[in-house]
Amino acid sequence: MKRRLLWVPLLAFVAVAALFAWMLSQEPDRQVRSRLIGQPLPAFTLAPAVPTKPGLTTAAFRTGQPRLLNVFGSWCVPCAAEAPQLAKLAKAGAKIDAIAIRDTPDKVAAFLNDYGDPYAAIGDDRNSSVQLALGSSGVPETFVIDGQGRIAHQHIGAIRDEDVPVLLAKLKGA
Repeated sequence: MKRRLLWVPLLAFVAVAALFAWMLSQEPDRQVRSRLIGQPLPAFTLAPAVPTKPGLTTAAFRTGQPRLLNVFGSWCVPCAAEAPQLAKLAKAGAKIDAIAIRDTPDKVAAFLNDYGDPYAAIGDDRNSSVQLALGSSGVPETFVIDGQGRIAHQHIGAIRDEDVPVLLAKLKGA
């Protein structure tokens, strides 16, 4: 009986090593899944980020029409990089609203002047409270919101050309 107990640590080590080897051989899941998918937007009212655009409220997303909500900052390099794709989405008929994170009106206006303005409304979230309530961990980030104000899809990071048809399909399906 004692001889059999001597094999237990070796068998446990082999089992753990086999588990690690199996996990390393699996394809990694790079998709971050938000727990807010299917949930209503958190309640918020944001003042306008620039004087030429209206601010943003949760009620704006309960009109029966799906919309995109883009979280960005004028100081964000990837946000500037995704500007052409946002313009393509707007040209394709997507209604896009935005939340400017930790920004100032003059810097947001300069950003829109430099990179284009696909937004119907831009809310000012200077302390990132709405960003955090959305579960957004950074910028840029884009949400597909259905016509009842529920989050249907979350796109993390800059929108690339190959993401445009995906977002349009998600918007159509919302």
